[in-house]
Amino acid sequence: MQIGDFLDRGAIASRISAANKRQALAVIADLASRNFGLDSGVILDALAERELAGSTGVGHGVAVPHARLEGLSRMRGIFVRLDQPVDFDAVDDQPVDLIFALFAHPDAGSEHLRTLARVSRLLRHAELRDQLRKAVTADALHALLVQEPDSNSGDHPERRTA
Repeated sequence: MQIGDFLDRGAIASRISAANKRQALAVIADLASRNFGLDSGVILDALAERELAGSTGVGHGVAVPHARLEGLSRMRGIFVRLDQPVDFDAVDDQPVDLIFALFAHPDAGSEHLRTLARVSRLLRHAELRDQLRKAVTADALHALLVQEPDSNSGDHPERRTA
């Protein structure tokens, strides 16, 4: 599964303002609600519940919040770039400005875990993070996120399959 399989152009927002982690999650829930046709309150509750189990701030200004939601038939993603980083209780104690949220049906099983791993690996690339922070439009963000990585990077063996 490629990033473009679960991240639609309309599921990306740049230059979003949030004062804290809860507001950032609320923005994600609203965007997800509009894109998935689900209740934003239910989405926010699911994201907040997952954060109680441990922060999804993975370091380098990146968070990958995720939740399982009834009403989804496939993996879905939301990407948000914040104007100003917010404290997200990240593993490196750095504030977060790049948030890639993932949503799966409760029965998604290993697909959910594989997708989390794929997104985490993608966002480990410092050059990509820099480009995401400099991109001006949601279309530019989408293009960066769905592009294939350098074929000589060596850390994406599953992308060799067509």
